[in-house]
Amino acid sequence: MRLINKKKLEKFKRKNRGNKILSKGIIDLIDAIESNNWKNGLELTETRIDADCVHNVGFYFFDITRADRTMILIEFDDNEATVIWVGNHNDYTTAFKNNKNTIKAWLKSNDWIE
Repeated sequence: MRLINKKKLEKFKRKNRGNKILSKGIIDLIDAIESNNWKNGLELTETRIDADCVHNVGFYFFDITRADRTMILIEFDDNEATVIWVGNHNDYTTAFKNNKNTIKAWLKSNDWIE
């Protein structure tokens, strides 16, 4: 699977350079995405138990570390995965209020969905 906007993950990894658990989590996620060709959300969540579907069009948050609960929102479409948001749990709570309706509104306001 092709990973678009990988730069966001790399930038987040550099920003948190001393966090080895986060760095490994990002590397593992990139490897998992690039080495898989998930056909549906069930295949994805069987492989990545940290994936949480937040919109039925194919948007997922990944809780890649248990330590700081880094969240990554990724859209899957046509054998491509696009990183559209990266942040820690505090950023997630501020932006999305831990609420799927707020996530949906954010996706709409950023032209990811209609």
